[in-house]
Amino acid sequence: MSFHTVLARAVALVGAGALHWRRLQGTVRTQAVGRTPEIPAARPQGKLPTLKMPTAQGWADGQKPSAARGLAVNAFAAGLKHPRWIQVLPNGDVTVAEAMQPGGQPRTLFDHAMVATMKRAAAVGDSPNRITLLRDADGDGTAEQRHLLLEHQRQPFGMAWLDGTFYVGNTDGVMAFPFTPGATRISAEGQRLATFKTRGHWTRSLLPSPDGKRLYVGVGSLSNIAEHGFEAEEGRACIYELDLASGASRIYASGLRNPVGLAWEPGTGALWTVVNERDGLGDETPPDYLSSVRDGGFYGWPYCYWGQTVDDRVPQGTAEAQALVARAITPDYALGGHTASLGLCWMPAGTLPGFDVDGMVIGQHGSWNRSTLSGYRVVFVPFANGQPAGAPRDILWGFLAPDESVSYGRPVGVAIGPDGRSLLVADDVGDVIWRVSAAR
Repeated sequence: MSFHTVLARAVALVGAGALHWRRLQGTVRTQAVGRTPEIPAARPQGKLPTLKMPTAQGWADGQKPSAARGLAVNAFAAGLKHPRWIQVLPNGDVTVAEAMQPGGQPRTLFDHAMVATMKRAAAVGDSPNRITLLRDADGDGTAEQRHLLLEHQRQPFGMAWLDGTFYVGNTDGVMAFPFTPGATRISAEGQRLATFKTRGHWTRSLLPSPDGKRLYVGVGSLSNIAEHGFEAEEGRACIYELDLASGASRIYASGLRNPVGLAWEPGTGALWTVVNERDGLGDETPPDYLSSVRDGGFYGWPYCYWGQTVDDRVPQGTAEAQALVARAITPDYALGGHTASLGLCWMPAGTLPGFDVDGMVIGQHGSWNRSTLSGYRVVFVPFANGQPAGAPRDILWGFLAPDESVSYGRPVGVAIGPDGRSLLVADDVGDVIWRVSAAR
């Protein structure tokens, strides 16, 4: 048994012991969810915070996630390699970014344990660095054609198509390639439109503006709470706005530890995102969240969370820090602690039977910094008058074994299917794109 494995198990045992103690003390709580969540006081976990993640097992033949009443789920495509994100093209083709995080060189005791844990969960390894094109030519809900659209990228993630150009959010920047829907291969050299720092949170989601003139790009932090210094975090933990005509870019909103999925709320025209918050303060503290994003807004990281709740682990002594805390915006909707909410898309009312109001679909990849796991499901948050309006509803679940020992899959990116009557979900442990539709 390797040192990494022994260490990971030791940390997990510490987490389990901490959970038992909290149960004895009566301090285990339900998840912090909704517009006015009850967030427990911070309980800093020290140098070895709770570290728990199931072993990646994958799906057995015939096994699949569970779906809400009235819905059916089938494999739109299987046998991929760590599919993370989905883009539906105007002609109905579906592109899938296949990528993952390299293991890197652990520097601390906790880094060693975390890397070992993530390897067991199939969350780090050799990245495929490619984009695959899937085509369901006969419209039966299963892609019978598969093509290697683009290769030799650097951890590709977000994708977008506008006016003859296919945009790719690589971890080190945004690339643009000439492309006409219907083609199955991109061989032209790409043009670099923006450059970003690498390492840390590596995903780079993309969302075009409704008028097609700008791209919005999610860029996460290097670290948990800027422990490698504030200089290393410059230009990170933010959403960029990229002007496609001039090539100019600017930070649109900041203080967002890891903003991943991006979506428009069509009634108000507001930009929304899902954000993974910091670790090491407890099972529910602070919650990950869904929020509208204001131009010029600051959302707290690393100094504070959920408005002006100060994180005492981060130095607060400078005038700049105090000014940022004073103007930190409270997010709109809590999604529970450490759910790793990544995927996000707007789902109009009636897209799926039983979901008769507009709202946001969220792919919750699943936690590791909790003594009991959370996430590992796809949820729907109903909206009314441009705001979340009710409790989240499960669309898909069953990605995690009941005893939390193994995961069959982990949902990431979500997108409305080409027919407008289905939902596609990327599963990077099951190596599947799931399709959710009306049960027959």
